[in-house]
Amino acid sequence: MNIKADEYTYRVFWSDEDEGYVATVAEFPSLSHIADQQQDALSGLVGLVGDVLSDMAEAEEQPPVPLGRRRFSGKFPLRMTPEQHRRVAIEAAEAHVSINQLLVSRI
Repeated sequence: MNIKADEYTYRVFWSDEDEGYVATVAEFPSLSHIADQQQDALSGLVGLVGDVLSDMAEAEEQPPVPLGRRRFSGKFPLRMTPEQHRRVAIEAAEAHVSINQLLVSRI
């Protein structure tokens, strides 16, 4: 599978603690890059991910599949306590919607 660094899921945000923009990548949670400018944080992390992908290829390791390439069924089983289930059922009934519609509207 030939995966490029720009196929992964990136996020850039300001951090007061770091006094800069922090870029993160969902598929590699241990990686980040900090810079003074948003674009620099993003491009720095994309470069770092590219280096990691090269290292993984040399070691014949499989990189994580980018979220954009993954297929999702649209189904998500959810477990909750009976008390939570009762509260959600009451709230859904009062809103005249199904429990599923209520929960989907919250995410």
